[in-house]
Amino acid sequence: MPRAIRSLIASGIAGIVLAGSAITPAVAAPLAAAKSDRTSAVEARRVDRVPTPKLRWYKCYGYAQCATVRLPRNYDKPKGATTEIALLRVKARDQKHKIGSLFINPGGPGGSGTGIALAAPYFLSDSLLDRFDIVGVDPRGVANSENIKCFRSVRDQTKASAGLNVAFPWTKAEEKAYVASSKAVGKACSTTGKPLTGAASTAEVARDMDVLRRAVGDKKLTYLGFSYGTALGQYYANMFPDRVRALVVDGVLNPNAWVGKGKARKQLQETRLRSADGAYKALREILTRCAKVGAEQCPLASTGNPIAAYDTVAKRLRKKPAVINDPDFGQFKISYADFVDASLGALYSPYGWLIISDMTRWLLEATDPAAPAPVRAQAGAALAKRAAKARQQRAYDFPYDNGYETFLTVDCTDAYHPKSASSWPKLVAAADKRAPYFGREWAWVSAPCARNTWTVRDKNAYTGPFNRRTSAPVLVVGNFWDPATNYKGAVSSAALLPNSRLLSSDSWGHTAYGTSDCVTGAIDRYLLKVKLPAKGTVCTGDDQPFVYGPDWPEDPDNPESPDVRATMSKSALAQQGEPRRGEPKRLPPVVTPLPLTGTLTVR
Repeated sequence: MPRAIRSLIASGIAGIVLAGSAITPAVAAPLAAAKSDRTSAVEARRVDRVPTPKLRWYKCYGYAQCATVRLPRNYDKPKGATTEIALLRVKARDQKHKIGSLFINPGGPGGSGTGIALAAPYFLSDSLLDRFDIVGVDPRGVANSENIKCFRSVRDQTKASAGLNVAFPWTKAEEKAYVASSKAVGKACSTTGKPLTGAASTAEVARDMDVLRRAVGDKKLTYLGFSYGTALGQYYANMFPDRVRALVVDGVLNPNAWVGKGKARKQLQETRLRSADGAYKALREILTRCAKVGAEQCPLASTGNPIAAYDTVAKRLRKKPAVINDPDFGQFKISYADFVDASLGALYSPYGWLIISDMTRWLLEATDPAAPAPVRAQAGAALAKRAAKARQQRAYDFPYDNGYETFLTVDCTDAYHPKSASSWPKLVAAADKRAPYFGREWAWVSAPCARNTWTVRDKNAYTGPFNRRTSAPVLVVGNFWDPATNYKGAVSSAALLPNSRLLSSDSWGHTAYGTSDCVTGAIDRYLLKVKLPAKGTVCTGDDQPFVYGPDWPEDPDNPESPDVRATMSKSALAQQGEPRRGEPKRLPPVVTPLPLTGTLTVR
């Protein structure tokens, strides 16, 4: 079965929003006024000649409204074939004082916009919920929109994808199988997946969003995008620079690095984005802080140097997987890839340091033949408990899951990639040398995009420029310790956009909204009033490694843990109902492109 796209809850841990602080006060500071760039004649003609769709909203999921609309599959042929697009909105609580619509996107590519919109009352501030209709759009090929389908059946998909069912390949045999499956998936999406795989690039979604902006009655776009949603936001800003009211990108992908320019076209996309570098930096910092606070706050420190302990576990698992005896499920194995995969999943949460320190200690004890039998047994039991939860989460075979295919459709058509999937083993080894542990996992995910197997193209894909001056400033938000969207991506993206402001956050996990009152308040004020935080503002996340609050849970996997996120299914959200005003907020259900399949990973 193909690997599913991971949501932010991957590590199974999380936190309620408390108070934050800023190194520089977040006071309103406008940028100097200057005339914006104009939407090109080509792009204006493409979208403006499409009649404004009439959205026939109907009540859905208890507190929301849904609609579907058909838009041109090819904007150069507005009267030709169409594709169905799904929308969901949660109406502003104060309709009399409504500003307009706030479009939101959770990332991916492949994340459901309708899903994050339905979850919005759980994580967006009440001030935004009062003044905006929250609108989510399922991009082309995704979720409730017309689906991309690269295989004729689940059976065909399962057979072709068999080699991809590891977090990343480690042995030569696994690499061979992974390359073979990458070629099979790339060829299937380039043939059976057409025509939609050739008409679902980020540029097409940006065009859809501009037409739908008009359909909801907004003269200009107000937008909040997370993770890959930052790429979509930057595409819109550069394709339609004079149609921006307010635009926030949080957890930023540099669009030039995403696409690949000049000589970089032949590089792995990960070599350009450096996601693995961000993950390794965060891991090292956690282990370093563990050593500083000592065994009382971080039990892993009792084993000696935590960095050395992590490396010891990695070396042992590279030689052979750990065999754990589970009294309920029998024997199971934990591979090196499982260990790295679970570590990366944990880093997506502000509380991931707890999982990393505990998991490393358990595996250090469970794989040590010199450790006393009771110690090994206790460590094995803790690992078994976590693995059981992961297996329950991964128990699926039907229906057809196109999550990985939607990610690839966008990535492979947007960006340049090396020519042959057979070159990936050598290239990912170099990435892993540069960014230990995580280089392989981040680099392997794009293997089906090799140019000689992924041959379908979107002739109307957008490749830049990404330095247009927008009609309103763009707020670019970067998190120092983000394991997926390297903070440097936010810095370089802000430097690209002449009318932008960088807001930095010393916080943990993937993206920054909700991690402190400082960063959340700055984003909220900007969206409401288009007033920027002061230049150089740096917020500090409420939750820092090995700093325990008064209500700290002993079991971070407990459903009552303070870090439960708004990642429930639409049906579960509907059953729970819209939260009351003033209820504690959760963290946004951000979606990442990297699938997690490891034994210890809970999605």
